Amino acid sequence: MKRQAVVFDLDGTLLDTLDDLADSGNRVLSELGLPTHPVDAYKYFVGDGIGILIRRMLPEDRHDEQTIAEATRTYRREYGRRWNAKTKPYDGTKTLLDELTARGVKKAVLSNKPDEFTRRCVEELLGRWTFDVVLGHHDGIPRKPDPAGAREVVAKLKIPPAEIAYLGDTATDMQTAVAAGMFPVGALWGFRKEEELREGGAEVLIRHPTELLNIVGPRAGPQHGAEKQGGSLPADGRLHTAD
Repeated sequence: MKRQAVVFDLDGTLLDTLDDLADSGNRVLSELGLPTHPVDAYKYFVGDGIGILIRRMLPEDRHDEQTIAEATRTYRREYGRRWNAKTKPYDGTKTLLDELTARGVKKAVLSNKPDEFTRRCVEELLGRWTFDVVLGHHDGIPRKPDPAGAREVVAKLKIPPAEIAYLGDTATDMQTAVAAGMFPVGALWGFRKEEELREGGAEVLIRHPTELLNIVGPRAGPQHGAEKQGGSLPADGRLHTAD
């Protein structure tokens, strides 16, 4: 089945936000007089919302209410100062979004990043493309992997969930897609490993954004070179990771 819409995770999927997230977190730790972390450590701190991020980056003996509250306030301030200092779309993202637009495929973003930052990232770094829905975490909607946010996106897209591909880079994303009845696609260029994505329920793993073009609805009319960038599906109708 060719999917008629795509729901994207944001961090680690459309945008490489790791350096700005890590720089903000390490600034918080420095202000608190605590040890900082290597940038790659933040690949496993982020993805489940700011509250979980703060707990993961703080030492276990500093999970008291006062420290968590202070760290959260400081992190919001620091990330607000530098959220776009180093963040940029991944290679291939622009080509993918151009082609999805040309094909008339609906696009949405669903992130555990706070809603205000999710919208700023999309508007300022991905503003040349139209997304039908952009939804970050806010009061009233539980964080992924709870499927409530995904179901809200489905309702706004007005497309059956089985006809929607969900592209993300963590088990949280794959679990969200499964729970919402979407088709889960794992992004191997993001923050997490292949094993985690498979265990989370990924049906397909892709190594480059344009490979997603294999599983979305084709553009009407003659074939064009850009449409063939992702290759063709094998006989079983599913993509497989390249060696």
